[in-house]
Amino acid sequence: MAVGGVNYASPVHVNGFACMNCADVSLASKHIDPAHPQSGPFDRDAASDPSRKSVDPAKVEALKKAAEAAQVVGYSAAGHVTAALAPGSAFSISA
Repeated sequence: MAVGGVNYASPVHVNGFACMNCADVSLASKHIDPAHPQSGPFDRDAASDPSRKSVDPAKVEALKKAAEAAQVVGYSAAGHVTAALAPGSAFSISA
């Protein structure tokens, strides 16, 4: 039983990306924007992606350098960048 091309009733958000089907969820789980899959994970190749017409290569490079300097490891549920922390330097208690 193969299901193909079936969209969800409402978008599901994975890693900050709106996903309409299982293929989008698969890409988003790898930090690839489903709307621009050729940009690669964390928009690494956004400057060379033809689907992004208004991307400024200098801005993309600046963002990549800032992300590397902060050692970005992910995004929170609200879409905020989560930086790498040294073990024992912070903790979170959730109920």
